[in-house]
Amino acid sequence: MTLAERLAAALVSDEATALIAGDDGDLSGGAALTEAAVLVAVTDRARPGVILTQRTETLRRHAGQVAFPGGRLDPGEDAIIAALREAEEEIALPREAVEVIGASDRYRTGTGYCVTPVIGVVPPDLPLVASEAEVAAVFEVPLDFLLDAANHHARTATFQGRERAYVELLWGERRIWGATAGMIVNLSRRLRWAA
Repeated sequence: MTLAERLAAALVSDEATALIAGDDGDLSGGAALTEAAVLVAVTDRARPGVILTQRTETLRRHAGQVAFPGGRLDPGEDAIIAALREAEEEIALPREAVEVIGASDRYRTGTGYCVTPVIGVVPPDLPLVASEAEVAAVFEVPLDFLLDAANHHARTATFQGRERAYVELLWGERRIWGATAGMIVNLSRRLRWAA
């Protein structure tokens, strides 16, 4: 079975899965959510990896954070088109290089977004180039590391006078947390096979 076939089978599985709906229960209290999408680009290699970005420190929101390439949907776009467009804009990942597997479980953020992760398989070692305005670095983390629940650490922090819970993964010097970590946890629960 190919990597793409394994991912596709896991996405449509009927197995009961406890998912995280959004950031620490702070789901924008009925306010209209902005639709967004991210590309979870899985490299097709012996040990598959996932392409992530480190955002620049100059961004107004989420500066310096680790994220999947992605952003809000433009008028007339669906999640797949938006995820592919954003990945091309942010890291020069050619749309035609992505074998789209499908959309995974949506994730709501406390900042008012409803994010659809789009899973795709890409060839290894593509010459990716970070958009200097948004992305400080592009890197790859092994899929098996991300899917291993032992690497998902529950944390709490006080934010705006309230204690909030979140998940954190540490990969070398990189700290993956917040919505990105929440979507990774959901994927790990959905993709319950040895990568």
